[in-house]
Amino acid sequence: MRAIMREDHHEFLEIHFFTPSEYEKSGAAWPIRMGHNIAKPNYHMGPKASPYCYLIFITDGQGKFVQRGRTFPLRKNDMIGLFPQVTHEYFTDPDKPLRQIFVAFDGKHALQLMEKIGLSPDNPYISGILNSAVYRLMWDFLELVRNPADSYTDLARLGKFHQVFDKLSQTHLSDASKENPTISGVHKGMEYMEIHYAEGISVERVSQFVGMERTRFTKQFRQTYGETPMQAIQRLKMNEAKLLLERTTYRLSEIAHSVGYPDLFSFSKAFKKREGIPPQLYRLQQIGDKNDPS
Repeated sequence: MRAIMREDHHEFLEIHFFTPSEYEKSGAAWPIRMGHNIAKPNYHMGPKASPYCYLIFITDGQGKFVQRGRTFPLRKNDMIGLFPQVTHEYFTDPDKPLRQIFVAFDGKHALQLMEKIGLSPDNPYISGILNSAVYRLMWDFLELVRNPADSYTDLARLGKFHQVFDKLSQTHLSDASKENPTISGVHKGMEYMEIHYAEGISVERVSQFVGMERTRFTKQFRQTYGETPMQAIQRLKMNEAKLLLERTTYRLSEIAHSVGYPDLFSFSKAFKKREGIPPQLYRLQQIGDKNDPS
């Protein structure tokens, strides 16, 4: 296998780059590169941000993945998602080097495609989802693109790409739902919060939605995600608020209402408690950083 892989200082890598056709670019999402690697003991990626979405499967070995202050263990059959402009870092266990197979993609609905398989910037990791069917589809995809670009069509490439996501969407949470309904409920709760966090939802409302008693839901949620449901809601609100402060000229009161606070006072108080500075100062600092030529 290594005969078609190139070697650098921290890995053996086989990678193929695609030029999307006009037809591909007219669709929701399209693949732009694909490959697999074998890590060396010093393998360490990041901290950095990718301009594209990446879907990465761990086929062997162990390591760690870090994103937005959260650390996830990497083991065989795990899946991680990388998202545009979201800083991430991952590295191998030197004694158990990682092996990965991956596809990078772009498109106006790339994020929605990730959501269909349970991945988002706030939930970039799923344990043990790589089953034999998905594994085979990824390698079939790789076998296709190993051929010269003029020997297969853009439809063939798109077909393989969407087959992977189709199988993952069927697999997503099905095992957890059958084996442990509690875990399935916790994941549904996180998905519900990721969609409705700006609508003034409460932990009670989320627990009712998933059909669990609040105390039990909170306990299981913390065991699964390392934070309480309320902390997750606050984190989602503040991440969105920071994006709006950085990228828009909305008034603070407009941002407060956009992320689910009834007034500017409660928003400012919550923002300062979590970030350490008031929202107005955060915005000024971001403007200053962008204007700093150094």
